[in-house]
Amino acid sequence: MDHPLIDHISRVIAKAEQDGAFDDLPGAGKPIADLHAPGDAVLDRLMRESGAKPQAVTLSREIAEAKARLAGLTGEAARREEMRRLADLEMRLAIEMEAMRRFG
Repeated sequence: MDHPLIDHISRVIAKAEQDGAFDDLPGAGKPIADLHAPGDAVLDRLMRESGAKPQAVTLSREIAEAKARLAGLTGEAARREEMRRLADLEMRLAIEMEAMRRFG
């Protein structure tokens, strides 16, 4: 089933094309990057422009920080708590990596 506004959208695009709205656009005549996965390309661009990072990258950074904190701790209770936090982060990273592997 088509979108209910498809006819209107088509008319607006055709009018804009006639008026030259698409002439001299940046990148005109060049291949579209990441055309094989346009949804991913849009998401990648939004993440890059907003400075967002994939969850796996964030978790990896947090794991490295937790390991560095753990190395500097001497108290048993503090070490136990940091080890619990580290184990939780590592489990979350493993889940994230498995999800990426399965769902790409």
